[in-house]
Amino acid sequence: MATPLSDTPLSPLRTVAVVGLGTMGTGIAEVLAAAGRDVIGIDVSEAQAAKCVAALEASTARAVARGRLTGAQREELLARVTTGTDLSAAAPADLVIEVAPESYEIKQQIFRELDGVVRPETVLATGTNALSVTRLAADSAHPERVLGMHFFNPAPAMKLVEVVSSVLTAPAAVTAVTDLALDLGKEPVAVGDRPGFVADGLLFGYLNQAAAMYEARYASREDIDAAMRLGCGLPMGPLALLDLIGVDTARTVLDAMYAASRDRLHAPAPILKQLSEAGLTGRKAGRGFYTYEAPGSGTVVADALTPREDGPSAAGRPVRAVGVAGSGTMASGIAEVFAKAGFEVVLAARSEEKARAAKARIGRSLSRSVDRGRMTAEAAAGTLGLIRPTGTYDDFADVDLAVEAVAEDLEVKRQLFATLDKVCKPGAVLATTTSSLPVVACARATSRPQDVIGMHFFNPAPAMKLVEVVRTVLTADDVHATVREVCAKVRKHAVDCGDRAGFIVNALLFPYLNNAVKMVQEHYATLDDIDAAMKLGGGYPMGPFELLDVVGLDVSLAIEKVLHREFRDPGLAPAPLLEHLVAAGCLGRKTGRGFREYAKR
Repeated sequence: MATPLSDTPLSPLRTVAVVGLGTMGTGIAEVLAAAGRDVIGIDVSEAQAAKCVAALEASTARAVARGRLTGAQREELLARVTTGTDLSAAAPADLVIEVAPESYEIKQQIFRELDGVVRPETVLATGTNALSVTRLAADSAHPERVLGMHFFNPAPAMKLVEVVSSVLTAPAAVTAVTDLALDLGKEPVAVGDRPGFVADGLLFGYLNQAAAMYEARYASREDIDAAMRLGCGLPMGPLALLDLIGVDTARTVLDAMYAASRDRLHAPAPILKQLSEAGLTGRKAGRGFYTYEAPGSGTVVADALTPREDGPSAAGRPVRAVGVAGSGTMASGIAEVFAKAGFEVVLAARSEEKARAAKARIGRSLSRSVDRGRMTAEAAAGTLGLIRPTGTYDDFADVDLAVEAVAEDLEVKRQLFATLDKVCKPGAVLATTTSSLPVVACARATSRPQDVIGMHFFNPAPAMKLVEVVRTVLTADDVHATVREVCAKVRKHAVDCGDRAGFIVNALLFPYLNNAVKMVQEHYATLDDIDAAMKLGGGYPMGPFELLDVVGLDVSLAIEKVLHREFRDPGLAPAPLLEHLVAAGCLGRKTGRGFREYAKR
């Protein structure tokens, strides 16, 4: 019997049926109609079909009000969409996009019925992000015409479309769907058939770890979300995003990913099951990790878990003068932050020459702020005048807070803390800016571990708003209160976390980066496609490989090793490709070559 599809190009896909008119299906219908396609919307529920029409009318009315559509264009768009409840209405479609619930039984039933309704050359696309496209295709009468077309929510705004082919898919079907995605103004990324594909394959492991971190009471939901927004520039925190996606949906995706990979990072955190089975599925239910004003609302309201605004339990110690140890970019940035807030700053390095060079770097930074109109020349001069460079830590004798920002080497830091213990006055707070090493190890190098705390700034310190405040089991309450008060004075957002490898941001960020490297290593997708997928599908400011090259592959590898050593999870073992590049001296932008090559400056 002849197959309906071959390598011969298909005609343009002009009429498209969308099966399943929830939020995603409605969004896809709008995108198709806006691009001039005739859309046949189908849902088993008459109420849902009517809700789709109402949603389209509301969204297009907003587009007219904002000047994006004329009234006539709106009428034309709405006229292109018809809705109903009978699957036989899909008969004239050139393409059917199924966006039904994530269930093999439901999707397979739809595909079997479509086999008896549509023409042999009609392409059938599933919108799944968790189930096997190959399995769905194999159950169809014409598996060569079945593929995945995974849009991201909200479909009108998100640019990414993952085009998923199985070993059974005809090239002509892939080409036709890819061309359609381009015509819709989307960025199609070709991926193979495995749970989560690219974007969700990386995203859901990260979301799962955040849920587990919250479940373990390591940090509050607000601090976890703020840390990832402010520390990584993400549009939403992970727990808020889980509520938006749907806790039950996330659990389904993770179950499928774990079944395929057996990677513990993808084993759904028990809290996802507990919330799902209690009906607390996120925004759509009105409650998930957060509580919302009403089902479907995005407005968070106070609940029993909302932090009280009573302030710290202990009063902080007075801080007038701050010592900053180090002469690198981070030390200079931290010194600038404190001086801008009016603190007297002693900037100490291994030599006075290095300290003066660090102050000169701060001067250039302040000059740029003046040039950009962010501060006056007088304010810049006053800020710089508060910084005293020195080549000896003895000058920390009168500081109230000493902040260490030297090399990320535990022995180097321990030696420095032993020195600070000797030169700093009693009652001075001693803080480390480490991003991955144990704070308690620095504390144990002193005779006053109760005065030691982590104060992890992010680079560049003047611009980044986040500070992770890391308490050890020995840190005194008034030391914690002091650092929280100081963070407020320097206009940084402080988040509390325990003394565990990676704290919040790196513990969630670097496993995600490591998994991206594994995808390339396994030839599942190209690094360009992965970067595009995370920027366009996840709203990330940088793709994982762009970020790895900026951070430095050697720094990234060191953090991965620390995480693997502490948690002893095989899934956290550094990707061999990352280790090989570091061994070859390909460390990222700083060496001119990492995952990509860079022009020499």
